[in-house]
Amino acid sequence: MSAFLDSQSALFATRTPARHRQVQAWREAALAQALRVGFPHNKLERWKYAPLRALAGKAFAGSAPARAQDITLPPAPRLVFVDGRHDAGLSDINGAEALHIGTLAEALAGDDARALAVLGREFPEAEAPFAPLNTALAEDGLLIEAPEGVVLDAPLHLVFVHSESNTGSSYLRHKIECREHSRLTVIEHHHGGGSGLSNDLWHVHVKPNAQLRHLRVQNAGNAHTAFSRCDAVIAGDAEYTRLDIDTGGHYQRLELNLALQGRNALARSGGVLWAEGSGTLDTRLSARHQAPDTACELLWRGLAEDKGKVHFYGGITIDAGADGSNAALSNKNLLLGSKAQITTQPALEIHADEVKAAHGATVGQLDATALFYLRTRGVPEAEALALLTRAFYAEALAIIDNDALRETLKTFLPARLVQDGVA
Repeated sequence: MSAFLDSQSALFATRTPARHRQVQAWREAALAQALRVGFPHNKLERWKYAPLRALAGKAFAGSAPARAQDITLPPAPRLVFVDGRHDAGLSDINGAEALHIGTLAEALAGDDARALAVLGREFPEAEAPFAPLNTALAEDGLLIEAPEGVVLDAPLHLVFVHSESNTGSSYLRHKIECREHSRLTVIEHHHGGGSGLSNDLWHVHVKPNAQLRHLRVQNAGNAHTAFSRCDAVIAGDAEYTRLDIDTGGHYQRLELNLALQGRNALARSGGVLWAEGSGTLDTRLSARHQAPDTACELLWRGLAEDKGKVHFYGGITIDAGADGSNAALSNKNLLLGSKAQITTQPALEIHADEVKAAHGATVGQLDATALFYLRTRGVPEAEALALLTRAFYAEALAIIDNDALRETLKTFLPARLVQDGVA
């Protein structure tokens, strides 16, 4: 095995067996699957561009308990995790009393079978080892439910801090469920530093006529390695709007899987991937239309400077019987340095009639004519570059069509994203 898998197997051996026999069986089966499949290699299409050799040779211990220092926290309601552990002292759920909020750690210590079922998911061999490792090693995470008819006006902030001293691995398993006719907005923050590894897996369920806005801002530092996966299921007449902003990390892999399972389900996904230094941002987006009259709008922008790398895969599948589906994917990318790299791969698979589906992808540089025009109008070069860059990615940020929410988001954008880029 690789040093990485050896270290995670050794970490599993140090854990106290789960209180519930079924949970322990799930964990053992998941670890066995991860070890059986082994560490991926670059000949596999889904891992073609990942820096796997360096990661395979690195061992990670468990994350040591840490206390966040010198961080600016968003307003309540908020839930805070530091190096993979819930920090009740920094959390404040004032204003979110209508929600049902718990943690996986609490569920593992209790007897709520429904809460524990979040660990019962099985994954195909092709998705190993990282998804099964999450099942084997996750000991905490968020379990959030918006009950039927509940509308939460203020966004719920979910803060994940990676301390500078952290060199270990952390695993979190989350679930967000919006029941019928509920409306919820969550803003997911990732920031900090350290050379550790995080592996987060989200289950999102948006029930009929519910609406969920899910914003994720990731700026975890140039040495951090992260695997983040979100599987979202959208029911009939439900809406899931998601925005992902990735701007940091040694290697950051995001897998976003959207399943539109009910008539008139709508998924809107925007993203900004901005790699710098020698960091790699690796994103795989999949939207599957499984019911008639469903729609998805996927609008992603990539930027790479220095020796940064951006890799994007966007796949749309329209199943047989999903007639009337409307799907659109746009992925435009901007090279800001001579040594930067960007790859993009859109894919479209249609098994139904009477559908609308389109995809497009480009990789290029800033328009020299537009830059020259601004310079001739007296705009300094640095400001002209900033204006053109901001205009390039602002379209993806505008997928959040709520003015108040855009103003809130401004406060938490990384410094490299000019603040008025979401105006």
